[in-house]
Amino acid sequence: MNSEEKQPNKAEETRLMKRYKQYLKLEKGLSARTLEAYGQDVEKLQHYLEEAGVCLQEARLEDLQTFLAGLHDIGIHPRSQARVLSGIKSFYRFLVMSDYRDDDPAELLVGPKIGKHLPEVLTVEEIDALISCIDRSSKEGQRNCAIVETLYSCGLRVSELCNLKLSDLYLQEGFIKVEGKGDKQRLVPISPRAIKEIGYWLSIRKSEWRIKPGFEDTLFLARWGNGIGRIMVFHLIKQLAEMAGITKNISPHTLRHSFATHLLEGGANLRAIQCMLGHESISTTEIYTHIDRQRLRSEIIEHHPRNIKYRNEHRLKPNED
Repeated sequence: MNSEEKQPNKAEETRLMKRYKQYLKLEKGLSARTLEAYGQDVEKLQHYLEEAGVCLQEARLEDLQTFLAGLHDIGIHPRSQARVLSGIKSFYRFLVMSDYRDDDPAELLVGPKIGKHLPEVLTVEEIDALISCIDRSSKEGQRNCAIVETLYSCGLRVSELCNLKLSDLYLQEGFIKVEGKGDKQRLVPISPRAIKEIGYWLSIRKSEWRIKPGFEDTLFLARWGNGIGRIMVFHLIKQLAEMAGITKNISPHTLRHSFATHLLEGGANLRAIQCMLGHESISTTEIYTHIDRQRLRSEIIEHHPRNIKYRNEHRLKPNED
């Protein structure tokens, strides 16, 4: 390949990116948010290669490795590096599948090492404490109770909660329909307590809330009559945690983690938890087995007779300096 062939053709690359985004949307069924992130990842690479005088379509493994090394050098977090890598791999797989090139230069790219991060988990008592801090006499009180209970009892992502519709509720059957990542729908069981809280909210919603046109089917409404947003739910959870004296660093996603962990502790099958959470891969769900094992180890250390005997013996011994 000579240097003239490698020179970037801006118009051609623009057409290529447009086809790639169409592929992600139509064939992969990715959400608008994920589609935008993948496009931005490839555009970062495109700008880098442009400065190096390399055509995006003709990049080699060495070009991609240098680009990723640059992300590391400027202090980009390993998780963000891994996400960019995922976008690049997806793009070059598309080029091969669409016969734009014969080989995949990203196939041998190695991602950064990411340590396992075990998310914060609330106890059932802490979740009850959150809900008990809600002022039910306020206009938003009953709505907030229903929000927290639904987040926890269904293990929803905050975006899934914000997008819930009245037509998604099958409360008599004990299910709700949830639209998750990639516009994939799933049916999730809902607890009797959450059904009760939603029922209370619906009666208030009907009689006391002004609803903006276009939001008649939206389940959870903001005070001005349109749908609630992610930021509002985030601030609600933070505020309730502070009022309840919970010092853990939590967010709406913490309720989802707590839901999954409590299910596992209660004996639920990992595959069932995967379906309820809407995880595409079982490996994503397996993080909860690490949480459970960690808790199990703490219980063993605390209650195992060998450890109790050891602690008693050392408590009786004088300090040896």
